[in-house]
Amino acid sequence: MILLTDDLRNRLLANGRRRDVDNVPVVKFFNPLGEGVWLATELDPDGDNLFGLADLGCPELGSFSLEEMDSIRLPFGMGIERDLFFATDLPISVWAEAARQAGSIRAAERILYARARGDAAPETHSP
Repeated sequence: MILLTDDLRNRLLANGRRRDVDNVPVVKFFNPLGEGVWLATELDPDGDNLFGLADLGCPELGSFSLEEMDSIRLPFGMGIERDLFFATDLPISVWAEAARQAGSIRAAERILYARARGDAAPETHSP
């Protein structure tokens, strides 16, 4: 799978030029076989270093390498994938706080989408 389309790359690069903004995640990557979810908001001009929220067991804001994610080889010939249906209008700060409270990006996603639908939010746990 192509991790970044030209449109996604251009949006991430544009956000990278506006670092003083609480950017909205542009793309979500995930490990289809286990731990690992990344929400990217920005891309450095080098075309490799992304910034966003990474969760490899503990969600945290920081930088991660597109090249390294693309080089990961999982069982059955799989690799890191891009969530084709991911869409949000919430800034990364909201995602980071929800993930911190819920314990993971995946749990935060369920909570935030439930709120957007008007459902009662599922219970969260504090670390």
